[in-house]
Amino acid sequence: MDTSFLPSGPDKTLEGWPDWSILIVDDEQGMLNFLVKTLAPRCHFVMSATSAEDGAQWLRGHHVDLIILDISLPGKSGVVWLKELREQGFTGEVILITAFADLDTAIEALRAGASDFILKPFRVPQILNAVKHCYERSRLRRENFVLRRAVAQPPGRGTALVGQSPDLQHLRASIARVAPVNSTVLLQGESGTGKELVARELHAQSSRASGPFVPVNCAAVSPELIESELFGHAKGAFTGATRARDGLFHYAQGGTLFLDEIAELPLPIQATLLRAIEDLKIRPVGSEQLVPLNLRIIAATNRQLSAEVDAGRFRKDLFFRLRVVDLNLAPLRAHKQDIPELVAHFMAQLAPSLGVEPLTISAQEMDFLAQYDWPGNVRELRNLIERSLILGSLNVSALYPGETRRNETSAAPTDLHAMEKLHILSVLDSVQGDKTRAAQLLGVSRRTLERRVAEWNHA
Repeated sequence: MDTSFLPSGPDKTLEGWPDWSILIVDDEQGMLNFLVKTLAPRCHFVMSATSAEDGAQWLRGHHVDLIILDISLPGKSGVVWLKELREQGFTGEVILITAFADLDTAIEALRAGASDFILKPFRVPQILNAVKHCYERSRLRRENFVLRRAVAQPPGRGTALVGQSPDLQHLRASIARVAPVNSTVLLQGESGTGKELVARELHAQSSRASGPFVPVNCAAVSPELIESELFGHAKGAFTGATRARDGLFHYAQGGTLFLDEIAELPLPIQATLLRAIEDLKIRPVGSEQLVPLNLRIIAATNRQLSAEVDAGRFRKDLFFRLRVVDLNLAPLRAHKQDIPELVAHFMAQLAPSLGVEPLTISAQEMDFLAQYDWPGNVRELRNLIERSLILGSLNVSALYPGETRRNETSAAPTDLHAMEKLHILSVLDSVQGDKTRAAQLLGVSRRTLERRVAEWNHA
């Protein structure tokens, strides 16, 4: 007997299987007993039914990852029910079993949407291997989804934590302590300080590192769609929902879900999120099924959530639930001694991708970078290095294309506020006043940029 996929001991479960729920539908009681006895010790939950109608009734209130389905059933056949399930949007795996089959039956089963097809009688290794293959197919489908999202992310993600300042050393030590546990983590810090980078480090150093890392920008999804985006929806749940869809919680199973800009979540969704974190279950929009969760949640915000709570814009109970571990990321102006190492890192990272030679930064230019206040933090520094590589030099005229027109001297301003204003105005000038594009180049939110400009107008 092939025991390569069997438990190694009486209390051991197969990797991945404890999170799976399986529904077995067969009208032969002996086969039901055999399959339940084989799979129940190895899986999260195993249910059984003797007809398609009973199975459909069970599915209305329960989440199922895999259905093992007999073709010959009283009433509706297994193939007919499988076609209906696929039309309704069921995305789980389905193994069809039968004692009577020919090539036409097998082709019909696969066309109906079966994941596998097994002839009775079969032995324990056969059914275990079939379930194993279904589990691997489901895992690969989630990984492909995560990879597609990663490819679609803007450039510059995944940069290593660079710097030897006390702030960076303390952050690395905190990550090393926090990563191995499954507790929820809240990351707070200004825009551009590297919150997603820290979240990825927490994931990479955790026991979930082999699972998916799924980032979600809560501010980038419309309030009307955020619940469906996070939790998924059933077919017909709302206008335009022509098929069922899994949410991002589903694709993060076994890994980490990173909720960036969590302060932007509408209050009703905050309540749903709180319930999901506390119950470790979600309910897709328009569905009666509760889906169990096996993931870690890391949240991030550039606001002070305590102030958002006081203002009534964020739930206090969710704030405390997220803040099991609270990591605050320092702005770049607080650890300017890391700027030379960051500059060298970005030069080495960006020059090959741009097809140019790295620039040599003089001591005077490095001193200029150390004087600047960096409102966009590390992201702004990275964007500056990229722009300088394209322009071919890191000097005042290259940094501030509008400076000559303003008849400023070539020396860098000594007043930090004036320097910041000059830099921001020059970037706005270079993009013809497009505040959205300027905010991207500066590494700050448009709201922050507009607030700075308004302050100058009222000064």
